[in-house]
Amino acid sequence: MGSLLLSKRNVKQWKLLDVVTGIMFLGIFLFFVLLFTPLGDSLAASGRKALDASITDSTGRDQIIKMVETGEALDFCPQAITDHMPCQDPKRAAQFSRERNFYRERHCPPLGKKLLCLIPSPEGYRIPISWPESLQKVWYRNMPYQKIAQRKGHQGWMKKDGEYFIFPGGGTMFPEGALQYIEKLEKYIPLNTGEIRTALDAGCGVASFGAYMLRKEVLTFSFAPRDSHKAQIQFALERGIPAFVAMLGTERLPLSARSFDLAHCSRCLIPFTAFNGSYLIEMDRLLRPGGYFVLSGPPVGWKKRELEWDELRNLAKKMCYSLVAVENSIAIWQKPLNHSCYNVAVEHRPPLCPEDEDPNAAWYVPLKDCISRLPELRLQDDRSGGRLPNWPKRLEVTPRRFLEKHDPDGLLFEVDTLRWKQRVNHYNDVLLLKIGSPRFRNILDMNALYGGFAAALSSHPVWVMNTVPAYEPNTLPIIYDRGLIGVVHDWCEAFSTYPRTYDLIHVLDIQVLPSNSRCSLVDIMLEMDRILRPQGTVIIRDTVKVLKEVSNIAKALRWTAEVLTTEIGVPGRDRLLIATKQFSLPHSTK
Repeated sequence: MGSLLLSKRNVKQWKLLDVVTGIMFLGIFLFFVLLFTPLGDSLAASGRKALDASITDSTGRDQIIKMVETGEALDFCPQAITDHMPCQDPKRAAQFSRERNFYRERHCPPLGKKLLCLIPSPEGYRIPISWPESLQKVWYRNMPYQKIAQRKGHQGWMKKDGEYFIFPGGGTMFPEGALQYIEKLEKYIPLNTGEIRTALDAGCGVASFGAYMLRKEVLTFSFAPRDSHKAQIQFALERGIPAFVAMLGTERLPLSARSFDLAHCSRCLIPFTAFNGSYLIEMDRLLRPGGYFVLSGPPVGWKKRELEWDELRNLAKKMCYSLVAVENSIAIWQKPLNHSCYNVAVEHRPPLCPEDEDPNAAWYVPLKDCISRLPELRLQDDRSGGRLPNWPKRLEVTPRRFLEKHDPDGLLFEVDTLRWKQRVNHYNDVLLLKIGSPRFRNILDMNALYGGFAAALSSHPVWVMNTVPAYEPNTLPIIYDRGLIGVVHDWCEAFSTYPRTYDLIHVLDIQVLPSNSRCSLVDIMLEMDRILRPQGTVIIRDTVKVLKEVSNIAKALRWTAEVLTTEIGVPGRDRLLIATKQFSLPHSTK
């Protein structure tokens, strides 16, 4: 009898085990179905659509726009989307192909699905720590994401320490510190002479390389995609380091040709030889003649990656790059000054691009597998071939690309430079904005033209993201030739950055930003609100008529704003709107 009861009990136990095992295998099966089949993308897409529908109704969009234009206050978005990036939304990205990481590039919602609400700050958000203290630590509650700290803490990226995240200055390929790593590069690259001013850091992590390159007066443009680490670029920006969300996948980066003196990749895992070498070719497009390309990490000196390393060296050799040094897992190449080496090569692969191909075209332009042509060297003017005056002299010297495209005499450049110095003095001395104070570090110029505003701020401890509207004449090459940084952008789309990025946003002629009337001033100012930090400042220069409309929208965004005169006083046609974003959270407004 006892054995019979035991047998029945075992049967029940086995049945229970079978049920648990079955549920577990069913869960695993569903996981792989959602991950590797279109069904998962469809469900993600439907979830994205549900979120969109819950926030804004496209049929009522025009009515909401009209209400905002009259100054009626907008509501806050749901607290769950405090880090919403409209064009790099992981839920929306799930709808797109994973081939060549296409899904991680920009995919913006249609106009009717744009959110007409204010992105809230996280609960517990605090005004960011001022520069340069922010280089070492930031508030944990501003970005309460420990995933990257847990994964990379042993490599010196960052660690959680009480109410802070702290940054020891390390990286995957330099766990002992970025400074020591940079000292190794200095043996082969002239980082102390002013010859190297602009650098591009691909797959930058939390951008410690760019942070410590500032000590060399090298302005590094750091970029990485929005990925599984959740917020690496957000951490970089919170630290006060120039950074941008971007993915090297199927399209060119929104940058002009021949812009950087140095391109850097530390374990960025970009397959530079794949797809006919198009990724290395993109780095080549962005590098100045004579510029340096640094790759540390695989495949350089990496076991079982010898074939990949040989392919990379062969591709660089075909492009006439000189291999300057290989030290352990670091390789350094130098780009040729001209095509003289290439012209005598036996094999022209990759080929040169057609003569009518614009190397500066970069807004939604597919990657090329041809080498961008270099200008011919002129014996008495090295600048035409890419050589520029050392920093800081290059800031004031009229760039060759300005003389060629805009004004052969250079008078317009000199006038523009002087004008912006006067304007910035007015902002600081008369309006008492004190842009050089610890209050400001990250600054955005939405319509930068020749970079005069940023140039006038060069003596202050700030960095400026210059943007050139994609539908206006492309002046971005001039900005880079001055030793500044920036991107091409269409302001009818969201900017590739996280919410609460900038301390100050500057706009010249805001009425030109809604390209071909594809969007409204409401859309543009909502995007400004998204990327502006609480207690951040906005400066808008425009006509009295335009600023009247802007003032109403500012009221709807809960900004405090006033219209003031410019540096030339009342007789001028332009005025200045100075606004401040209020430090308010959704729960504090109920």
